[in-house]
Amino acid sequence: MSLHRLLRERQADDNPVRVGILGCGKFASMFLAQAIRTPGVHVAAIADLSPEAARKNLARIGWPAERYAATDFDAALRSGGTWITDDVEAAFREGPIDLVIDSTGDPPSGIRHVLLACETGKSIVMVNVEADALAGPLLARKAREAGIVYSLAYGDQPALICDLVDWARTCGFEVVAAGRGHKWLPEYRFYTPDNVWDGYGLTPEQAALGGLNPKMFTSFLDGSKPAIESTAVANATGLAAAPDGLSYPPASIDRLPEICRPKSDGGALHRKGQVEVVSSLERDGTPLDYDIRFGVFVAFEADSDYVARCFGEYGVRTDDSGRYAAMYKRWHLIGLELGVSVASVALRGEPTGAPIGWRADAVAVAKRDLRPGELLDGEGGYTVSGRLMPAARSLAEGALPLGLTHGVRLANPVAKGGLVRWSDVATDPAQPAVRLRREMEELYRPALLEAAE
Repeated sequence: MSLHRLLRERQADDNPVRVGILGCGKFASMFLAQAIRTPGVHVAAIADLSPEAARKNLARIGWPAERYAATDFDAALRSGGTWITDDVEAAFREGPIDLVIDSTGDPPSGIRHVLLACETGKSIVMVNVEADALAGPLLARKAREAGIVYSLAYGDQPALICDLVDWARTCGFEVVAAGRGHKWLPEYRFYTPDNVWDGYGLTPEQAALGGLNPKMFTSFLDGSKPAIESTAVANATGLAAAPDGLSYPPASIDRLPEICRPKSDGGALHRKGQVEVVSSLERDGTPLDYDIRFGVFVAFEADSDYVARCFGEYGVRTDDSGRYAAMYKRWHLIGLELGVSVASVALRGEPTGAPIGWRADAVAVAKRDLRPGELLDGEGGYTVSGRLMPAARSLAEGALPLGLTHGVRLANPVAKGGLVRWSDVATDPAQPAVRLRREMEELYRPALLEAAE
């Protein structure tokens, strides 16, 4: 039975899926633009630190003012409208809410929200992939123990990649690689908000006119977001991170089967069964034709001559051996697609991707020579960028996760390009995010270190 049919049945029964949203920024606004048109879904509450900003966003996407005029949750239920509040816990406290969407993007807040979801029995959809990369395997485990669903957000690239991986495996294919596209040159790793627009080919004036956030766009350009999202995919699918992280091989869509195969077969992969991000630029900066910069892919292999012949008979693009192939989505629609997660979680009790173990980590690397006493400014800032690393190596080297680099002070110098370690910073062990991350490390340490031997 389709999700749309199930939603229509909920609407016919006057029993819509009631949703609470945390954070009303770009991603949430895109979802809300579609939610008002989706049968069987009632956004009952929106919690944002700035309720007025949330109201402005709703007006901007075309919501009629009376739709969000409710003065409390009960009024929203009676009218079928939406209550806007700055009380984050309200979305968890109110009984009729079926699930909560965390679109805050702040790792410590995301951890707090998942723990609240466990306490109150609310399933949670994590647009906040930053929190998932920091401690998702343990958060998902706690959610299962609490009897709720923890899910990645459909529309965001990690969940779409997980969907393609699931498709390939369900069809009986061995997944060779899976990942996303990105505009990448090696020097981008050291870009900051001061020169980020150079990488996008924009002037600061054009960026300001478009209301673009330089720190957020830096987190994409410098590789932090690809590392975070690849971490989420590895942990949700069991695919591996290469020992040296992402290599960003240049690849057009037509060359995905050739590039996304092991080096032993002429490709760019360290091994079969790994996550990777391909670049839309040649190493000299030349743009590739027919790129997958905004999309996702899965590469897979025929395990018999018969299947390889089928690839050829149906015009599937393969490598020169005819055995490696790829499927892809060239674009993703971000929050406009989030309704798939809402329906899947609420109606089927099934996540659109969730961690099944700890395979990879997004760790911090210095963008410049860092001095003792400096304050790190987190993802997309001036001090560190994110790098994908196998979880076992992260543990062995004591790597500091990128999600804990905002507002922490350095105790030791770190050279440009060097790994930032736990021992290099002064963290507060009582902070919930630090405590939970440490708990996750201790939980997985024995198995990971044993497997690495």
